[in-house]
Amino acid sequence: MSNATGKIVGVNGNLITVEFDGSVSQNEVGFAMTDGVGLMSEVVRVRGRLADMQVFEDTTGLAVGDLVQFSGHLLSAELGPGLLSQIYDGLQNPLVEVAAKCGYFLRRGTYINAIARDRQWFFTPKVSIGATVTAGEALGFVPEGIFEHDIMVPFGLAGVYTVESIVPPGNYTVEQTIAVLRDAAGNRREVSMLQRWPVKLPIVAYRERLRPTEPLITKIRAIDTFFPVARGGTYCIPGPFGAGKTVLQQITSRYAEVDIVVIAACGERAGEVVETLREFPKLPDPRTGKSLMDRTVIICNTSSMPVAAREASVYTAVTIAGYYRQMGRDVLLLADSTSRWAQALRETSGRLEEIPGEEAFPAYLESVVAAFYERGGVVRLKDGRTGSVTIGGTVSPAGGNFDEPVTQATLKVVGAFHGLSRARSDARRYPAIDPLDSWSKYRSVVSEEQVAAARRILHTGADVAQMMKVVGEEGTTMDDFVIYLKAEYLDATYLQQDAFDPVDAATSAERQRHVFGVIHKVLTAPMSFPDKDAARRFFHRLTQLTRDWNRVEMGTERFQALQSQIEAQLREVAPHA
Repeated sequence: MSNATGKIVGVNGNLITVEFDGSVSQNEVGFAMTDGVGLMSEVVRVRGRLADMQVFEDTTGLAVGDLVQFSGHLLSAELGPGLLSQIYDGLQNPLVEVAAKCGYFLRRGTYINAIARDRQWFFTPKVSIGATVTAGEALGFVPEGIFEHDIMVPFGLAGVYTVESIVPPGNYTVEQTIAVLRDAAGNRREVSMLQRWPVKLPIVAYRERLRPTEPLITKIRAIDTFFPVARGGTYCIPGPFGAGKTVLQQITSRYAEVDIVVIAACGERAGEVVETLREFPKLPDPRTGKSLMDRTVIICNTSSMPVAAREASVYTAVTIAGYYRQMGRDVLLLADSTSRWAQALRETSGRLEEIPGEEAFPAYLESVVAAFYERGGVVRLKDGRTGSVTIGGTVSPAGGNFDEPVTQATLKVVGAFHGLSRARSDARRYPAIDPLDSWSKYRSVVSEEQVAAARRILHTGADVAQMMKVVGEEGTTMDDFVIYLKAEYLDATYLQQDAFDPVDAATSAERQRHVFGVIHKVLTAPMSFPDKDAARRFFHRLTQLTRDWNRVEMGTERFQALQSQIEAQLREVAPHA
């Protein structure tokens, strides 16, 4: 790609049409000049000598005849040490630095380096002169928080390179040369800690891609036991507004057993984004006791920002996640909400006058959504280590309608579906994951036979509840009534979780297996009651006892005592008692 120039011949919202000289490429970045300010844009379509470009800024003031300068580079992310604990916008501008420069109202055309150029990092080499390396292999590392941040051979280099020189251990900035590589033809390449990578291209500098099989422990019982997520898998959280999607993602990011969390606030309401920015630095990391932000990257793009930047925020986030996967890290990427990204695609597609699909979304919506989720996965690196990117995206269907195009396109590619229910949310049954509609293709942390038996109880109990709304308790047999009470007991004591209790907020896999084993005995035990009131009183007592048990540390005397009380109560209602 070579630098080219052009002039605007049409403006339609955030879409401009440019007549250019020279050569341009799809997804190349250009700057539309107005009042001496360059507005970053991206080529989305090329037609002969005309290029359609989406502008990532407010286009007020752009006019026909204005100059456009093409950069010769694709839309890219800066990768290197210093990404963790940062808050970026969709174009990877560090918002703290932007705010310090511009104040409360961000000026358009302001672009700041994503990684500080003046900060020094202590580099320790891993290879020696004469070693052969390929793209993605580590040349050395620098400490970044609690991690060793690998400095890798640039991902875009093809073939085998020989290390001609490498600096000794010491402090260096990200732009200083730390190694010189030579290819088979004798060409030399200087390498620094900083590299750039096109956000719409996946990083594939690994040996092989593996099938996600190992469960990712989120410590949320409803997910780990009933609707598990695999490490390196994909899942979605559709739900109506106010059902708890954002809160569920925040709890997952806090307790999930991953190394790094990347959050893409894609088109979310500004109030929710501000709450995230305020709360995350205050949240303690269960692993280290320090701030959770120390191993988190936030890509912040609110609904009030230009729609084109929503797409950039999603791709920037998944590129950063893929970068840390190349170091053998387990990364969790949370996108909230992919519906607003799809709405941005619909707006751009309409302005391009493309043939619309269902509900005016672009006809290629499914392929775009699939390509995004396919960038997750488990990979084996060239040094034998494994890394993973687990992608969880929320979907905000209007009115909670799961049949709309974005939800359906997402369901075709993800491995787990955590559908949130308005009825459960209104009943304050949190997390509001619907146990009847949700599903997962991944392996649970609990025995599949026990989970299947519990699901049967839930489904049968729901059927009995619907029947009781018509005929009342009087028209229900004792056996059906007991199944209904068992389903309610399972819901109240296991599916629901108290996020404010220090113990119940996060349940380890070991505890889930132990507790669910006891609850399984309750669900499958034959019971005898003189009447329905006695059955109801028994389950009320048992529910409160189990809830108290959930709030006690595992392995303590109190934990054992409460378990003994639960088992004793169960023996009291056995048919032979």
